[in-house]
Amino acid sequence: MLAELAGLLACPECGLGLEPSDRVLRCPQGHSFDLAKQGYVSLLTGASTKMTGDTPAMLDARSAFQGGGHFTPISDAVSAAAAPADEPAVVMLEIGAGTGYYLARALDNAPAARGIALDVAKAAARRCARAHPRAAAVLADAWRGLPLRADTVHRAVSVFAPRNPAEVARVLRADGRFVVATPTVRHLAELVGPLGMVTVDPDKERRLAAAMTGHFELRDRVVVDYPMKLARADIGQVIGMGPSAFHDAGRDPSGLPEQLEVTASVTVATYGRA
Repeated sequence: MLAELAGLLACPECGLGLEPSDRVLRCPQGHSFDLAKQGYVSLLTGASTKMTGDTPAMLDARSAFQGGGHFTPISDAVSAAAAPADEPAVVMLEIGAGTGYYLARALDNAPAARGIALDVAKAAARRCARAHPRAAAVLADAWRGLPLRADTVHRAVSVFAPRNPAEVARVLRADGRFVVATPTVRHLAELVGPLGMVTVDPDKERRLAAAMTGHFELRDRVVVDYPMKLARADIGQVIGMGPSAFHDAGRDPSGLPEQLEVTASVTVATYGRA
């Protein structure tokens, strides 16, 4: 799939288009990027990125939790917001794709669409390369710039991940949509106190709106709020898959009941270019 979507990618050194040649992507200026044997291409260049990507252990926990179906209503809402309308053969981009779960679900619901999963973590790029047969995986830092040509993406998706609105606006087509899923203050609230987990910033929605100003206009907004019945093993996965995994507090759910009802609460916002 990388070879098929290579024409949408841009050289991170000079911005020119990339073309596949054997197991290399090359631009007209001669910059080349090897395709990893795991199926992804690294378009990270220059000094080390300051972004902290997910660790393999975090990705394992997230994959297990997603595989349990606990976030299915969230992925359904994201897929519905990203669904193609009049043009079925769209290109979908997920930024901070992690396991590639949300992009894969969206592609399942759009049989003619193709996808690009972008993440800054090498372990994530490896997973994304096998997340879906119609998805290509790219290792890149979105904050340095998206290594895609302008006006090439029909749908961009960001779920619980950092985003770069100016760059998304550049690569998104004029009629495209940007789907952003963010947690509300109710999300996992039953675990925050007992386990000392990282809390959701109550000012998150205002800051998101400010970041989007000048680049995007809000077109739709849906709150997905529902109870999840989680076993201790599930709660351990929740702890291990998010920002709390970087902290010592909140790693041991053994003091909790065998099963606990926990709230999932996420805002799925759909934006169009301003």
